[in-house]
Amino acid sequence: MVVDASVWVGRYVPEDVHHAASLSWFSRGPAQQSSLAVPFLALAEVAGAIARRTGHSADAQNAVEHMRAVPGLQMVPLEESLAVQAAQAALSYRLRGADAVYVAVALRLSMPLVTFDNELAERARAAVEVIQPA
Repeated sequence: MVVDASVWVGRYVPEDVHHAASLSWFSRGPAQQSSLAVPFLALAEVAGAIARRTGHSADAQNAVEHMRAVPGLQMVPLEESLAVQAAQAALSYRLRGADAVYVAVALRLSMPLVTFDNELAERARAAVEVIQPA
């Protein structure tokens, strides 16, 4: 499963509206059901979101270190062919740039996309299976 930054941020920020759902989803062991993947871009997205929301760069750094240590987490580089695929996804589904990268990774790996982002979920469903943790 390709896990969007919204799910990671929910996991690491207790004040996030999706914190409980994210913790619950991760605790159910999605990694045991299938592999997890993110574009390398996720590290910067998660770090930036957490630093902005909490005001503490240490919180963001801890989250990034934890993500990097998740067993079996596949980190996908944004090389040229994936970037072109993401650009096509952005054009086809009217996605933001970073969101298009997640969709391109999901397409490339034939995996569902996990997100709390309603707009991304709605638009990405035309291309990939979308899971919104409950």
